[in-house]
Amino acid sequence: MEFNITLLPGDGIGPEVVNEAVRVLDVISGKYKHSFNFQERLMGGCSIDKSGKSITDETLADCKASDAVLFGAVGGPKWDDPNAKDRPERGLLALRKGLGVFANLRPVKVHPALVDRSPLKPDRLTGVDILVLRELTGGLYFGQPKLREVKDGHERAVDTLEYYDYEIRRIVSLAFELAKGRRKKVTSVDKANVLESSRLWRQVATQIGKEHPDVELNHVLVDTASMKLVAAPASMDVVVTENMFGDILTDEASVLAGSMGLLPSASLGESGLRSGGEARMGLYEPIHGSAPDIAGSGIANPVGTILSAALMLRYSFELESEACVIETAVEQAIAEGARTTDLGGKLTTRQMTDEIIQRL
Repeated sequence: MEFNITLLPGDGIGPEVVNEAVRVLDVISGKYKHSFNFQERLMGGCSIDKSGKSITDETLADCKASDAVLFGAVGGPKWDDPNAKDRPERGLLALRKGLGVFANLRPVKVHPALVDRSPLKPDRLTGVDILVLRELTGGLYFGQPKLREVKDGHERAVDTLEYYDYEIRRIVSLAFELAKGRRKKVTSVDKANVLESSRLWRQVATQIGKEHPDVELNHVLVDTASMKLVAAPASMDVVVTENMFGDILTDEASVLAGSMGLLPSASLGESGLRSGGEARMGLYEPIHGSAPDIAGSGIANPVGTILSAALMLRYSFELESEACVIETAVEQAIAEGARTTDLGGKLTTRQMTDEIIQRL
């Protein structure tokens, strides 16, 4: 099979980890006789430096025309001016909006060999296997009006938390579908005791729950959910929530695994999972940031990006066997002691990938 993949390495350690994921995909293509055609484009701070825009219309068009996008990370101190006309993170928001990817899937599993890397007690980590679905194209990050102004002699800032019922329905419906292949439990996270948008969220989620009587639905306030992630994470299966809540909760959940460098993500569009025999567009990225403090030193953990590539094979290309091979190789490498510095080891970025490739 042949697939066209746009690479957006971005800033900081982004190019380093994306390069390692490409090495793994090259091995997979050779073993399984697939053809992965890569094209690399600029996005983020590097794109601002060259074109003045965090993402150009041409880059977005190239991403839309490809079968999937593999992304690294954006941002850094160089582009942190709050008064700047454009910022690297805007490029990522525009990319998600432009591709129409509304559901961010973040699996969080704790590897038995890495239990000691988490700040939580080991007994809290046994059996942790969570899939968080974060809504990506609505909420505070995109709601209008969004402005800053001077009013009555004081500077005022406005962000709008806005959701339509169809936006809630499509991601909650996807959560239920995914839960059916897992432990049949959905936790819907909101702030319905305070926010009108959350009351709509809970109303729609309840309606969808009635359409799936074989799946257990629990409504949890976001502050309770944040405590539950620390106190009893193994009790959670599929978690679905709005944009900003998901942004915060998934970073909290990453601590369970011991390092943000381990965790992948997949962002999927309107049709959800792939169907019908053609490639389903998706945006795939590790959940860590650009880590400018270690950029260029060759010590970044490539696992999150490599596992993101595995999710790309699964969700966009329907290559389940190939995805499982990558995931198994990563698990074996970690179980047998392969560690980058964030995991207390001494392997470089490339050496960690070498360990995984040896086990493919």
